[in-house]
Amino acid sequence: MDITTDTQKPTPSPTPQPPATGDKSAARGVTRPGDRIFLGLSRGSGILVLVIMAAIAAFLTYRASIAISEDEANFFTTFEWNPTGNPPEFGIAVLVYGTVVSSIVAMAIAVPVSVGIALFITHYAPRKLGGLIGYVIDLLAAVPSIVYGLWGALVLVPHLNGLYGWLDQYLGWTGVFEWNGGAGRSLFTVGILLAIMILPIITNVSREVFRQVPRMHEEAALALGATRWEVIRMSVLPFGRSGVISASMLGLGRALGETMAVAMVLSPTFDISASLLDPGGGTFAQNIASKFNEATEMGRDALIASGLVLFVITLLVNGGARMIIARRKEYSGANA
Repeated sequence: MDITTDTQKPTPSPTPQPPATGDKSAARGVTRPGDRIFLGLSRGSGILVLVIMAAIAAFLTYRASIAISEDEANFFTTFEWNPTGNPPEFGIAVLVYGTVVSSIVAMAIAVPVSVGIALFITHYAPRKLGGLIGYVIDLLAAVPSIVYGLWGALVLVPHLNGLYGWLDQYLGWTGVFEWNGGAGRSLFTVGILLAIMILPIITNVSREVFRQVPRMHEEAALALGATRWEVIRMSVLPFGRSGVISASMLGLGRALGETMAVAMVLSPTFDISASLLDPGGGTFAQNIASKFNEATEMGRDALIASGLVLFVITLLVNGGARMIIARRKEYSGANA
């Protein structure tokens, strides 16, 4: 007698069908009305920012083209600003030099100090002391620019003679820090003032980045016998490097565009000196603020042309920062 055993095969589950290609919202998991509204608002906000940037660039380019077409001198190399002359002659060589040099001085002072303060608050100071220092740093960020300018003109400038004399005595042979005894209304003073102004921005962002370092990274380094400094050097700084770069670029953006404080401290002259301690110089923002009210139509177009150059410099700086962060993605902490 033959006995036949039937084996039942499992019924295959239905294969899920992909969403229709035309419905992109469904493909992204956006099915509810609230999700669709939020997606539309988010997309619209991003597009609005691009439109505003394009409108600003178009306005600056149009007005700048009018001024440059009337300029009888080289706009990029002329050491003179006389848009109301007959013929008009003006250039941005002094403004580019002053803006770049004062910003470099500010960054050279502010970045190391800010990173040091952020590390002290997050890894060395007791909790109460760190909170107090953080509160004071936050107060510095709330001080208006005009107050910094008044303090710089009335307090900082008169008390820099000792520092200028010391720099001239030990570093004057370089020519960069040669001092002839003039007033301290120089690009170096502007750099110091800008460093104080951007210090809260860099410190606060760096502090928050250092707080995001995975605790297991630090504990693993300590378990291997690393000292406190070795933990910071091997775990904290590599993790927060891109964050520190971003914070520095935020501070640099304020340094490039700072107006009133620079205008109150600097003695504007349209010449370039090899020494950072010589009075004089100029920046884009300071020149626009000091000359805009009394400028004629041609003078305003010339100032707008200089503003276009500052706009381009800011875009290049931010673009360079994004490229640096993208190239060092392994240190950003995104894959931690």
